[in-house]
Amino acid sequence: KQWYQRRVAITAGEVKGVSSYRMKQFVLLVLIATVACYTPVVLWHGMGDSCCNPLSMGSVKKMLQKELDGVYVLSLMIGKNVEQDTTNGFFMDVNEQLEFACNVIKKDPNLQNGYNAMGFSQGGQFLRALAQMCPSPPMKQLVSIGGQHQGVYGFPHCPGSWFICKEVEKLLDMGAYTDFVQNRLVQAQYWHDPLNEDKYRQHSKFIAVFNNEVNLNQEYKDNLMRVENITFVKFNKDTMVSPRESEWFGFYKPGSNSEVMALQDSDLWKEDRLGLKEMSSTPGRLTFLSIDADHLQVPEEFWKSEIIPRLQN
Repeated sequence: KQWYQRRVAITAGEVKGVSSYRMKQFVLLVLIATVACYTPVVLWHGMGDSCCNPLSMGSVKKMLQKELDGVYVLSLMIGKNVEQDTTNGFFMDVNEQLEFACNVIKKDPNLQNGYNAMGFSQGGQFLRALAQMCPSPPMKQLVSIGGQHQGVYGFPHCPGSWFICKEVEKLLDMGAYTDFVQNRLVQAQYWHDPLNEDKYRQHSKFIAVFNNEVNLNQEYKDNLMRVENITFVKFNKDTMVSPRESEWFGFYKPGSNSEVMALQDSDLWKEDRLGLKEMSSTPGRLTFLSIDADHLQVPEEFWKSEIIPRLQN
C-alpha cells in the first residue's frame, strides 16, 4: 500500500484566537487528509480469453476494485479490440505482445509510480517476461496464477473457437520448432520438448530466451530481481497444463516426458540463471501456493485469504 500522509502537530500556543468550532473542523480535515491509495494492478488474461470478458477478467477487475477500495486496474488488451485481443493470444508473436504491453503501461499516467501484476495462465509467464524486458515503470509484485514458466509439453485442451483450435493443432503437427510455426503460433513459442532439449534451446523464440537458457542475459536477470516478491499459484488437478509443475517453475527431467523435476533440482535454479535462488534467501520474496482444483478455478476464499492481502501490502 502506498501511503500519502500529512501530519500536523498542534499546540495550545499555536492556535490562539481559533474558535473551538474552527479547531474541530481543522482536525477533521487533517484526519481526512490521511489517505490510503493501493498500488495499481495490471492484469494479463490467458489463452482464449480477453481483457474484458465479464465472466473472467471483467469479474476479477470488479472484485479487486471492491476489495481494494476502488484501486486502479488495467486489464491489458493486446490489440485494438476484444476480438483482436483474443486472436492475438494465439497468433501474435509473444515478443511483439510484450512490446505492445510495455508501450501501453509506459503511457498510462496511473502506473508511473509502479504497479502490481497478476497473470492468468499464459498471461503469467508473459508478465514475468515483461518484468524482465520492461523495467520502467517498475513491477512491484507479480502473482502468477497457473502460468507455465517452464513451458508446456502437451496441449490437452484448447479454450478457443473450433476454427482457432484446429489451426493450432495443424501448426503444432507441422512441428513446433520450425521457423514457420515459431513465427506464427504463440503456444509453440513456449513449447518445451524434454526429449529434445538442444532443439528447444536452439529454436524457442520465447520461453528458452526469457529463462536464460540460450544465453545469459544479465539485464533480464537483474530486472526480474527488482520485483519485490513473486507468487506462483499451481492447480493440483490441472487438466489444461502439461506438466502442471511448470506453474511452480518445475518441469520434466531432460530426456523424460513422465518424470517431473522441481525447480530447486533444475540447472535454472542451481546456476541461478534468473536470480530466483538468490531471491528465495529473503523470506517472503518467493511464494509457492497451490489449489486443489482444475485450471484457473480459484475459490472465493482463496482470493480473500491469499491474494488480496498480498495486494494490500
